[in-house]
Amino acid sequence: MLLEAKGSWAEAEKAYSSLLEDNPLDQAIHKRRVAMAKAQGNISVAIEWLNKYLEIFMADHDAWRELADIYLSLQMYKQAAFCYEELLLSHPTVPLYHLTYADVLYTLGGLENLQTAKKYYASTIDLTRGKNTRALLGICLCTSAIAQLSKGRSKEDKESPELQSLAAKVLEKEYKQRAADKLGLVTSALRSLKI
Repeated sequence: MLLEAKGSWAEAEKAYSSLLEDNPLDQAIHKRRVAMAKAQGNISVAIEWLNKYLEIFMADHDAWRELADIYLSLQMYKQAAFCYEELLLSHPTVPLYHLTYADVLYTLGGLENLQTAKKYYASTIDLTRGKNTRALLGICLCTSAIAQLSKGRSKEDKESPELQSLAAKVLEKEYKQRAADKLGLVTSALRSLKI
């Protein structure tokens, strides 16, 4: 780490490689290599080392989250979605993972992704007992987008707007209580979402 602090990246890499030869299962050294690559702005190497690290230490949720964050910063949404799927498998009760996975799916778009995103927004609402504004808004946005994509399809393919209507009511109630000055803006935004 002293070599890193001095900016002697090549020497630090040699030291880390030597340490890994002695103990290839040293998690701290693997993570330092990733951090060093990120510090140098070499994101592709950071991704490569994180992937190699995760081949060995698959249960490290911090590494999955770090990799997901890197992919999101690079707008590599399919890869980020995979990372969040891994996080959801290991931590199914963490609302943040449900919410972020839903956001990624919503960003990817497409009918199937939007329908899945809506389910994960709903699970976020369930896990937070209805206290997640972003998830409530996500329900409304997904329902609107699904309705737009489902135009002209059979009635069986269309979804009922009950969940969206309930989410909109809760959003309006929350804004009325916590940010009354923004209520008009939220109400008009919700009306503009044609269901």
